[in-house]
Amino acid sequence: MNAPAFHGTVIHSLGPSELAILENAVLVVYTDGTVAHLVKDVPKENVDSVLSGLGIPPSPENVRYLARGEFIIPGFVDTHNHAPQWAQRGLGQSMHILDWLSQVTFPNEARFRDPAYARRIYTSCVDGFLRQGVTTASYYGSLHKDATNILADICLEKGQRAFVGKCNMNRNAPEYYRDASVETSLKDTEDCIAHIRRIDPEGKLLKHVLTPRFAITCDPELLAGLGEIAAANPDLPIQTHFNEAKQEMTFTKELFPQFGGSEADLYEHYGLLNKRSILAHCCHMTDYEMNRLKELDCGVAHCPISNMTVGGGFMAAPVRDFLRRGIKVGLGTDSGGGFSSSILDAMRQALVASNAREVMSEGADKGLDIGEIFYLATLGGARVCCLDERIGNFEAGKEFDALIVDANAPGVMTMLEDEDSAETIVNKFILTGDDRNIKEVYVSGRSVKP
Repeated sequence: MNAPAFHGTVIHSLGPSELAILENAVLVVYTDGTVAHLVKDVPKENVDSVLSGLGIPPSPENVRYLARGEFIIPGFVDTHNHAPQWAQRGLGQSMHILDWLSQVTFPNEARFRDPAYARRIYTSCVDGFLRQGVTTASYYGSLHKDATNILADICLEKGQRAFVGKCNMNRNAPEYYRDASVETSLKDTEDCIAHIRRIDPEGKLLKHVLTPRFAITCDPELLAGLGEIAAANPDLPIQTHFNEAKQEMTFTKELFPQFGGSEADLYEHYGLLNKRSILAHCCHMTDYEMNRLKELDCGVAHCPISNMTVGGGFMAAPVRDFLRRGIKVGLGTDSGGGFSSSILDAMRQALVASNAREVMSEGADKGLDIGEIFYLATLGGARVCCLDERIGNFEAGKEFDALIVDANAPGVMTMLEDEDSAETIVNKFILTGDDRNIKEVYVSGRSVKP
């Protein structure tokens, strides 16, 4: 970073319904990439004296002044992302989930047995998400150990904060795309864990995430083995799909009848539900399962785009109910599972889904507002990933994962007018902006936009 301090509009969430829009703020960043100070309501003419009081020499090269229409927001957190699906986005959008997997996704993911192919696609994938402001992503890899390690290498090289998981799946998938055995699947997982710990021993950017694809593709022995790894490694997050679609839920109940259709009981039985669990979709939830997720402090990855385009049906997850109950919830792009890889688009679709849910609930679950979808994309996602002590907003001591947005950049965002307030400008960006407005991307103070 060229300057240790910014002056201008800073926007971040303090909670689900607390969006702070700070005009004339001074944001100071230490050289180690952490937030030193955030000072509100500082007129431009008082910046030098404020910085002097903080021990920063008041020289022009030490301060970056943001123009009208420029503002700083936290980096986006993508809590559910299938990295191998980067090259299949937009395909099979009208298919039911299990058909989409067998006809589109599994043939595509099988190509990642070729390390050269994996490197080419993953390089484009990580570049693409950084370009769109995703500073933290929870990635599903393919089932291939070498390709998964390549994805981790690329994230570290390019500076993206990431959970990276080797996908575990040893049944109900084509012979050409399944783990050879339980033992092989678990051994490859252990090797991937060791690889990430070797290349990022302090875990500054990377963690392996245990990734049973879903119960349908994992036999009981594999789930039990992953649960044992989870118990032995309390620092590792866990991710899987949960109550995504009726077709998936019916098949899961047939495979695991002893749990009476409760995916919460199923995953808890195998030691895979706890505060580190990131559960994708959660579209069809009973009160019982809501209560279990809250009691176990699990997180929900809300994927409104894929929920409405793949799976069979218009699936509007009960996000208002999650928030009301205090269940952790963030946003996921789902990459190939929808028509867009943009968190901005996921925010917009979350509004649509919440409005649908308000109708479905006859008004009991009110639609979300702009502040709430901003929370889901930033601090909410950080909480889901158990990273909220490090990222998600600009509290002192957190790492500077941030986007500098220019609402005046060439593109198709709604034009600014002289009377627009800071709130109006950020609303226009959230609802009509795109990656052309995201001018700079920082992870832990390092500029990472390709």
